[in-house]
Amino acid sequence: MMQKLEQNRRRQMDRALRWSLLLFFGFLAVTQQVLTNGPLVSYDKEINSQSKPQFEGLAGFILRRLDDLGLRGVTATVLLLAAGFIAYKFKTWRPLNLAVLSLLLLNLTVGTSKLLLGRTKPRDGFDLLHAGGMSYPSGHASNAVLSWGILAYLIYRYAKVDRYQGRVASAGVVLISLTVCTVSLIRHTHWFSDLLGGLFIGSALLVAVIAVDRYVPSKSQLH
Repeated sequence: MMQKLEQNRRRQMDRALRWSLLLFFGFLAVTQQVLTNGPLVSYDKEINSQSKPQFEGLAGFILRRLDDLGLRGVTATVLLLAAGFIAYKFKTWRPLNLAVLSLLLLNLTVGTSKLLLGRTKPRDGFDLLHAGGMSYPSGHASNAVLSWGILAYLIYRYAKVDRYQGRVASAGVVLISLTVCTVSLIRHTHWFSDLLGGLFIGSALLVAVIAVDRYVPSKSQLH
């Protein structure tokens, strides 16, 4: 029985690593387009030039709160509090450790990329690299995917929910991520390629953290 469980764990880890590498290559492909001013950058400008709905008053307030679903302070706070609660309730440090690991990886990778590329935001009225901007990749998109994704994984893996509830949580992560990206385009805070790159790197890190969790055995894993 233990050997079968170990083999299953190994298969899950290998599958997660393959997906993580594939998603990371997607991030590199988008980055290459940004660095070489490729066709994707032309698509950025085409999307940004299109008229977008204007939201004021209550609608504008709601739009900004939806945008906050990808804000680093909000996502990190919710993730750490939820991971801490799961760790306390189910008497294992693993959820909190994974949450901290994911946030460290996210901020290191995305922060370094932003500093190296220095891409300006659409609101600046021009698209330049190495100009001190912090646009690429989108922190909002990567935060949304990784933070809410890790939270959904922790709930499924450690909080005794069934497979259906796990799928609902995964669908919620997709919905939140797409909402954050749509709001960013409406508010002119990111180019389309910023968001695409953010989704790729956030997803790659998410799956990599899951691979780490499957690689290092834990008696507290319940599924």
